[in-house]
Amino acid sequence: MTKPLLSVRGLRKRFGGLIATDSVDLDVVEGEIHALIGPNGAGKTTLLTQLFGELSHDEGEIRLDGEPIDALATAQRVRRGLARTFQINQLLPDFSMLDNVALAVQAQQGHSFRFLADARRDRRLRQRAREHLATAGLAHRAEVKVADLSHGEQKQLEFAIALACEPRLLLLDEPMAGLGHAESEQMVAMLSGLKGRFTMLLVEHDMDAVFALADRISVLVYGRIIATGTAQEIRDNDDVRTAYLGEGDA
Repeated sequence: MTKPLLSVRGLRKRFGGLIATDSVDLDVVEGEIHALIGPNGAGKTTLLTQLFGELSHDEGEIRLDGEPIDALATAQRVRRGLARTFQINQLLPDFSMLDNVALAVQAQQGHSFRFLADARRDRRLRQRAREHLATAGLAHRAEVKVADLSHGEQKQLEFAIALACEPRLLLLDEPMAGLGHAESEQMVAMLSGLKGRFTMLLVEHDMDAVFALADRISVLVYGRIIATGTAQEIRDNDDVRTAYLGEGDA
């Protein structure tokens, strides 16, 4: 395995008597889609939140491209190349998709936060925003207000906003959550088309999507990673079959 882009060692987070992440070791290699799976309450979202700097850890170390980022605030981690999507969309519902992405581009480029009208008049911001929307398959809907979008389109829009951060590593928290079959297939196709262009750590319960997308999979159970491997290796792992997939699903 080549040098990891993200390296996590001994990461631990305790809430009173509950250990949310328990001595987690994890490597994500540049260019791969690395899936993180596990039952509800396993600590997957907690781990992403720690990686993104929204929740401090009690023990351990996080390195991005070899450099420790433990002491960095979330905004500083974004500057270093981390971006994240969320289980619950965090969008501006009364503005268009283009406005939402243009503001993210503006923030990434280091502009001061002026009035929204400035972003709407800046052709370079809007052109860059249109490019990110096109990558997410939304170019034809750029002027539609967020409140009028389907749930699947809102998920795609959040992905476009994450792309506006020009990330080296995308943290994707259940991008298929709440999607219908057709929307899930569309999301899988979009992510598959971006393989190699972006490094992704994918938290997802849709196992069909995971097995279709992931180069490698890590299984988190009770805050501890019990296995890492290819899709086939995870399917064949007895500990995983017992703890998560179940004999029938596996």
